[in-house]
Parts: sequence; structure tokens; C-alpha cells
Amino acid sequence: MTYCVGIKLKAGLVFLSDSRTNAGLDQISTFRKMIVYEKPGDRFMVLLSAGNLSISQSVREILQIEKLKDTPESEAITIWNAKSMFDAVRVLGAAIRRVHERDAAALKASGVEFNVSLIFGGQIAGEGMRMFQVYSPGNFIEATAETPYFQIGESKYGKPVLDRVLQPDTPLDEAAKCALVSMDSTLKSNLSVGLPLDMVVYEADKFESDRVVCIDENNAYFKMMHNTWGEKLREVFDSIEDPVWDDAAATSPLMQVAPRVQALKKIMTPDEKLI
Repeated sequence: MTYCVGIKLKAGLVFLSDSRTNAGLDQISTFRKMIVYEKPGDRFMVLLSAGNLSISQSVREILQIEKLKDTPESEAITIWNAKSMFDAVRVLGAAIRRVHERDAAALKASGVEFNVSLIFGGQIAGEGMRMFQVYSPGNFIEATAETPYFQIGESKYGKPVLDRVLQPDTPLDEAAKCALVSMDSTLKSNLSVGLPLDMVVYEADKFESDRVVCIDENNAYFKMMHNTWGEKLREVFDSIEDPVWDDAAATSPLMQVAPRVQALKKIMTPDEKLI
């Protein structure tokens, strides 16, 4: 399994991925699910992948040489000369379809579905930052101010904190912390997601980043955050009063039992017999 998250804010972009893959309980390995495409001063792009590992690795290799077929050869668009992130993600979609044409039938014959999910984001000189979620057919959707993040893989455990914290104006460092808490929640609840983690924090209009880090079990900040988050969650939980059930003398908000709830209870009288 995998967990990857990409966040797009006014201040920049944050990308985070785990590196655990498994094909059964005794087939657990570490593979990087993030790759950075950088041409300083011109473009900075990050690709996160989830799904079938062989498919995602093939897509990553083909992406670097793939050209859009709907353009003349002399004007062929690649990720390295695309004028916009929209054109770059179209190249990515074409790369996925190329792998599908080559491998999908053989995979299906072996009982394996063609399954790959990608997050692709960055900035090309001349336009603002953009981020996309790309699906197995090569189609995609774009992040907006109302939806400032994408998740792929095992997303449910890390989603609540993202929904509660992230806003378009969230500072980059705070967003990076939020992504790490989201990942920590996933690591806690799903053993198929694991360390080390890869993180990239990109500041808008820089076209390069010096905040690229690999986080393992010895990373001091991640250990501190993991311990602190657990402790603070417990403190907040303990600070919330326990429910009080229909006590007229209670000073706390009551958990009132509605009449319709009583109807759910069946009380056996002495004359009734179990069947």
C-alpha cells in the first residue's frame, strides 16, 4: 500500500510520500514513490505515484522521453519543453496510455488490473503553480482553492487533519507539519504504509527547491512530532467532559435520550419465552 499527499497553497507546494510496497505479508520492500523534475530558473515538477509498482515505474521512465502525438515532430511537446503544466500533464497522460497499450492485455490475462494513480504538480516559467491528480486512463483533475490537496493510496486516516487545517493562505511550514501529521496518522493505523518518507517543499516562483528531505525512524523532528501529536490528542480528548445521561441536576450539556431511541429497546416480560 501507499500514502502520498500533495498540497497547493498561495505560498507554494508540499509533497510527501511513504516508500513501503508489499505483495503479501512476506514481500515487503522499499521503493521511492516520488521523483523531482527540475530545470533551475525554468521549471520545477514533482510526481508522486501509487498503485501497481511495475506500471508506475514504467510510466516514470517513459515520461522523460514521451512526446504528444497530436503535434508535429518539429514541435513535439515533452515535459522538458512544455509551456504550461497543463501541457506537461497531458504528456504524463500520454505516457500512461502508452504503458496501457503495451501491458494492459498481458496484465489482465494474468488477473491483474491496470491500476496507477498519480499526483503531478509544479511550476513552469510564465505561469503560476498548478497541481493535478491523474488516473489510470490518463485523464486528470486540477487542484483549486476549494480543494487545495490531493491524496492517493491509503488516504482515509490522514484526511481529517488536512480538512481541518489547510486553507489557501496556510504558510508552507505549517502545511508541511500538517502533511507530516497526516502521514503519522496513516502510519499509526495502517502497517502497509511505512518509513522512510520523502518530502519536498517548494516556494512559489523559485523554480528550484533546497527543502528536499528523506525522513527515517531516526529523524529528530518526526520523532518529536509523533510523540507530541499523540500526547496532545490524549490531552484534548481527556479535556472533553464525559456524556451525562438525562440528569436533571447536571451542569454540563446533556446527552438526552430521545423517545424514538427507547423504541429500539425490547424488554422481555416474565411471561415471554426465548425462541
